[in-house]
Amino acid sequence: METADEDLACAAGLGDRDAFALLLERHYDMIFGLILRLTGHRYVAEDLAQDICIGLAGKLSGFEKRARFRTWLYRVVVNAVHDWRRRETSRAKASAGWGDWEIARQAEMSDAEASKAWLAETMSQLPEDLRDTVALILGEEMTQAAAAEVLGISEGTVAWRMSEVKRRLRAVAVAEDLA
Repeated sequence: METADEDLACAAGLGDRDAFALLLERHYDMIFGLILRLTGHRYVAEDLAQDICIGLAGKLSGFEKRARFRTWLYRVVVNAVHDWRRRETSRAKASAGWGDWEIARQAEMSDAEASKAWLAETMSQLPEDLRDTVALILGEEMTQAAAAEVLGISEGTVAWRMSEVKRRLRAVAVAEDLA
């Protein structure tokens, strides 16, 4: 006579490895098949079935003979699939948020590169004296006093040159927007 699943479950819950192995042998195909039908993904069914089987040993200590073992096991499987769906939904939301963030970051980088390229092109069209001044002030991060000393001009002339650079850059930008 074959031992009932409920008796095997109680024995397995008390640590009987043979009872546990027999339960898995009897019900693994059902566990795997149900997960496959609920998720539609073979790789998910393989992973979840393995996780359920590993966790089943601990859960069996809470099994009571009030319910049929198979009914109880169905509930364990369905709950595991529900948990998996919640995790996937959270991952999808996080992934979508990450994707949006990454797209925005890439756009900012692209905009920054385009701005740098525009600035470099526009700066190359400036007279040498203005380019030299900008290179020292912005490129080398010098103070106007230090740039004046390097260029051998007054600090006021450096200030005027920087003002002239800004005026010319604005004029080019306006002209390009109108074009």
